[in-house]
Amino acid sequence: MRVLAAMSGGVDSAVAAARLVEAGHDVTGVHLALSANPQSFRTGARGCCTIEDSRDARRAADVLGIPFYVWDLAERFRADVVEDFVAEYAAGRTPNPCLRCNEKIKFAAVLDRALALGFDAVGTGHYARVLDGPRGRELHRAADPEKDQSYVLGVLTATQLEHALFPLGDTVKADVRDEAERRGLAVARKPDSHDICFIADGDTAGFLRDRLGSEPGEVVDTAGAVVGTHDGTYGFTIGQRKGLRIGTPAADGKPRYVLDISPVDRRVTVGPREALAVDAVTGVAPRWCGAPPPASSRLSCLAQFRAHGTPVEAVATVSDAGVVDVAFAAPQQGVAPGQAIVLYDGARVVGSATIDTTGSAVSA
Repeated sequence: MRVLAAMSGGVDSAVAAARLVEAGHDVTGVHLALSANPQSFRTGARGCCTIEDSRDARRAADVLGIPFYVWDLAERFRADVVEDFVAEYAAGRTPNPCLRCNEKIKFAAVLDRALALGFDAVGTGHYARVLDGPRGRELHRAADPEKDQSYVLGVLTATQLEHALFPLGDTVKADVRDEAERRGLAVARKPDSHDICFIADGDTAGFLRDRLGSEPGEVVDTAGAVVGTHDGTYGFTIGQRKGLRIGTPAADGKPRYVLDISPVDRRVTVGPREALAVDAVTGVAPRWCGAPPPASSRLSCLAQFRAHGTPVEAVATVSDAGVVDVAFAAPQQGVAPGQAIVLYDGARVVGSATIDTTGSAVSA
């Protein structure tokens, strides 16, 4: 097959590309330039979009003896990922930009272009597995649970899975680094990227403040009493405990957590930990990793609402209006609108949706 290998400049994508070459595919490497003003070096930059990263990717391609190109997708990334991220926080929601990047960039913009250029598939260094099932290709968890990235790939459709290759799905990270050394790849011990790639210094609140400005408001308790002030609701997430700027301690002396964010009246509500409990969520814009379930069907499944969260038993009900209602077997905490909820049947990813509303198990 002709395979386009997405090479970020890290060890995972380099070894993935090497395995694709070793498997006999006709491989071309591509680095995605996603930042209009990339950091020159990784010192002080925590993502995967630096100039140094593009050079590391090119050096790896040279070692593998494959053609290499840089695709400038900065404008597409800004519109589909960065602006969406800012808009979601401005609306009081908690987005996951990695899912949006996989959906809109790596497996939409890149895959579409690759197919148009005559490639058969796109290969990446994600830790996940694509297996042949009774009804076509299926997305499954990786063999290494510590590195499993099936959650952030839960937005992929059946058609996209037909053209996706994840060579690292059966491998643990330590073995990947050892393999990179054996292959003579200079990125073998390069640190992993972390946090949000387009926020170089990791200061999410500062990044949002620069774009949304100061929008001062009140921090209130569940009775509506003002207990503090803030500079913008975008600086808070559901379940947050630290940095609340509360001047009045709780009557019981216990910590308080963010329970609700209301950008319209610039109000953040805080309360006890137990008030975070959620029984159910309603998800919108579902994406199915295979054939969509029949409307009005009920699925016993495992639900996960964080990239490395613990899956919980749940029942999902699919409506014919593009809505998925998910009821948890036990109350969960820290669930926020804007997060993705990914549904599993064992290790297989059934699909995902964006959380629109939550149902509290405990009345605040």
